[in-house]
Amino acid sequence: MSLPRLNRLFATDGKCFDVAIDHGFFNERSFLDGIENIRKAVHTIVDAGPDAIQLPLGSAHHLQSIPGKHKPALVVRTDVANPYNPVLPRVLFSEVVDEAVEQAVRLDAACVVVNLLMLPDQPDLHHQCVRNISRLKPICERYGMPLMVEPLVMQENSKAGGYMVDGDIDKILPLVRQAVELGADVIKADPTNEVSDYHRVVEIAGGAPVLVRGGGKASDDDILRRTWLLMQQGVRGIVYGRNVVQHANPAGMTRALMAIVHLNANTDEAKHLIQG
Repeated sequence: MSLPRLNRLFATDGKCFDVAIDHGFFNERSFLDGIENIRKAVHTIVDAGPDAIQLPLGSAHHLQSIPGKHKPALVVRTDVANPYNPVLPRVLFSEVVDEAVEQAVRLDAACVVVNLLMLPDQPDLHHQCVRNISRLKPICERYGMPLMVEPLVMQENSKAGGYMVDGDIDKILPLVRQAVELGADVIKADPTNEVSDYHRVVEIAGGAPVLVRGGGKASDDDILRRTWLLMQQGVRGIVYGRNVVQHANPAGMTRALMAIVHLNANTDEAKHLIQG
């Protein structure tokens, strides 16, 4: 049963803001901006008080070695993949690290996360992801570990320049449903081109809590406005990385987004907290 750990991931209001600091796992130089000093990055976000922090196994100790019982919950990234570079490698892969769930249990994680990647003309990569999820799910059930699946639809690199979300809702909806049918306890889904469509993603998830990915870097006004609009459509929270850790004030942005997620703060109220 995964409920005890889900209760640590989600606050008492049933919502969650998970800050992703797992970008170093993917061997892309630009992902390291803002997290070169991983210990400092983690401690900065911990002090701002989000609900969870998402880390790979190799850096999870920076969170879990902090004393006390009031630190954010740990979400462990289980899979390493290579489709994030500006120029795609000749061979793409997505591979789950050995004994990922068992290691997450030993780290006292509240959840594990794995990709469900969909790239143009890359069916083998998608197949690998389906296999990863299928293998993780029964192990997660054995240990009572919630499984977060990240259905990620990406544009062609030749058009987008590498690692750009494809917000086409007709691509996102079937991938989210596939993730649910594979056994996801939590969905971490792409933002859609039209924010007003997002209630359809929540519906297609069939009751599984939906957290929205941050996508590419955006201005403060854009990310705060979009987050508020998403929260009005039934999502249970957000998982943002670069829009937080690469921000000039990561702690301030964390506080602002927490206010939107948990207090329904509007854009102006939240923006004030960035400077507070």
